[in-house]
Amino acid sequence: MTTQTTDRSSTRPAGPPPPFDPELAPVIEILTSLSLLICRPKDAANPTPAIYHIHGGGMIVGDNRFGLVEMMNLAEPMGMAVVSVEYRLAPETPHPGPVEDCYAGLAWLSAHAHELTIDPDRIVIGGASAGGGLAAGVTLMARDRNGPAILAQLLLSPMLDDRNDSASSRQMRGLGIWDGSSNETGWNALLGDGVGGGPDVSPYAAPSRAADLSGLPSTFIDVGSAETFRDEDVAYASRMWQAGGRVELHVWPGGFHGFDVVAPHAAISQDAIAARAAWLRRQLSASHAASAE
Repeated sequence: MTTQTTDRSSTRPAGPPPPFDPELAPVIEILTSLSLLICRPKDAANPTPAIYHIHGGGMIVGDNRFGLVEMMNLAEPMGMAVVSVEYRLAPETPHPGPVEDCYAGLAWLSAHAHELTIDPDRIVIGGASAGGGLAAGVTLMARDRNGPAILAQLLLSPMLDDRNDSASSRQMRGLGIWDGSSNETGWNALLGDGVGGGPDVSPYAAPSRAADLSGLPSTFIDVGSAETFRDEDVAYASRMWQAGGRVELHVWPGGFHGFDVVAPHAAISQDAIAARAAWLRRQLSASHAASAE
């Protein structure tokens, strides 16, 4: 006699899953949301330098392909890899989620660099707009946590100051791309309505809030003269100089936010792109010379 057993487990109702341990829950949230897009030079035999790219989008839109072409165009002539991070966006994920995601991606890249034929001592962190702000926040984190080595930071029109009260923010309200009103929307999404401009905002969210800008890597900052972020970016560069930092600052006359992406063939855009490339080449040459000593 044959007895047939039917597995009814798939039809039985199931309750909610058991909760994660409170200390483990944030970790699994990052692991299930974070991804890295890795673009390496073809046939690279030796470890290459890399740009760790954080995309823009005002903290509220975009993915790891946003702005990637421009970073690859910068990296490819120098034989660099580009690793672009996918981070969670506000308002669904407020601070510290986005910057912690970006820091976790950098830590992973540094730990696995040799597997990817990347030199962990020659990683440049970079991004535009919100990505530049997050790059600056991650760099502060890496300094304060004794985290991964960062050779240099490339901050393109970075979004640094939640207070949104500079002269350039007031001048450009209602004008150009990403005016003061848009900026307020982005910061409120990241920090919560009414929090932007308050006294307790973390410097990892808004790097302009950092009291100490010493001990940071060589930095490139550029910004247009006709955009919201002009004054906060100039102030950040000035404070880094005052702290003994190495900073190259460019303010492009008449440039609006993202002008080099919207009009890449304009003379001013070509000048901006060339300045970034020249600076990046100097950072790589200096690091190569130092390692050869």
